Amino acid sequence: MSTVADLARDAADLPRTDLGLPAGARVVVAMSGGVDSSVTAALVRAAGYEAVGITLQLYDHGAAVHKAGACCAGQDIYDARRVAERLGMPHYVLDYESRFRAQVIDDFADSYLAGATPIPCVRCNQTVKFRDLLGTARELGAAALATGHYVRRESGPDGPELHAAAQDARDQSYFLFATTPEQLDFLRFPLGALPKQQVREIAAALDLPVAAKPDSQDICFVPNGRYADVVAKLRPGAIEPGEIVDRAGRVLGRHEGIVHYTVGQRRGLGIGGTDEPLYVVALDAAARRVVVGPRAALARDLVRIEALNWLGGPLPAEGLACAIKLRSAQEPVPGRVAPDGQGGALLRLDEPQHGVAPGQAAVCYAGSRVLGGGWIAAAELSEAAAVQA
Repeated sequence: MSTVADLARDAADLPRTDLGLPAGARVVVAMSGGVDSSVTAALVRAAGYEAVGITLQLYDHGAAVHKAGACCAGQDIYDARRVAERLGMPHYVLDYESRFRAQVIDDFADSYLAGATPIPCVRCNQTVKFRDLLGTARELGAAALATGHYVRRESGPDGPELHAAAQDARDQSYFLFATTPEQLDFLRFPLGALPKQQVREIAAALDLPVAAKPDSQDICFVPNGRYADVVAKLRPGAIEPGEIVDRAGRVLGRHEGIVHYTVGQRRGLGIGGTDEPLYVVALDAAARRVVVGPRAALARDLVRIEALNWLGGPLPAEGLACAIKLRSAQEPVPGRVAPDGQGGALLRLDEPQHGVAPGQAAVCYAGSRVLGGGWIAAAELSEAAAVQA
């Protein structure tokens, strides 16, 4: 069994990792079996902390829907164990399959059936990882839980702040909006300031067995991006056909289940003979209807979010100007956030946006800092914006 000092002898550019903890403090590292969490473990170990690796088995890779490039099953658990052995640190596997099924996979299926577009990665961070695993880390006497997320935790005047990663292309802060202040106080993100290429170079310099392993793609439990197949397997008989209609209710075609559609979708509608391209503008789960219309019908500048998680200090009743991200791959847009008095918030966008989908997250930023966010419940076009349009 090797030590990081042995492995890093030829890695002169190994970055220094200061987690703000006492020397030799115990740090639990969430190890998914990928290169990011493996390098996280190496950096924690090299910094002189007592690193303990934990891998979560989230689903049965044989009976469930495992695919190459996923995480937290079969081969990935084996890879995490090999990395831990290479780094000379203890490693444990915890069976969280039932929790993951109840808190993430079932929610995913039910959301699609209700006409929403869920983000299971956020749910996983919110429940299984940053609640359950974090609690386990505390029980083990750890001073912190370190993960391989590309985000930054910075000290602010009122305590730890969550910031976007140094590299925009790798930033995962959108997926961590639900992190609470108490969780953030315990979490550490050693990769937040590093470019991905440097992370792979560190893995290669330390001869980690996952140095060339491809990044995980899509949702870990969804094979080949076929969401409807997973929903059909989890909820047999729940996917029912229905009508595709225009905004006036005129039937334009048929569909095989609303789970195949999301707000803003253009491709795959199977409707011809129209003068202009049509987009999905709404999903009526109760009536099993997919409502389509021109792109202009997607415009929304009022967004209502629920389950607001706020990290930016007191949110004034009159609201706060900020930048708002409405999808993970979308650039933030200027707007204003104000509490609604019911645990949610109302977002007013400076300019209407297209394709705002219920079930997605809306995350507020001040520069690189994550102020907070919530789940999109509904969106509409204000009268003033409609008149202007």
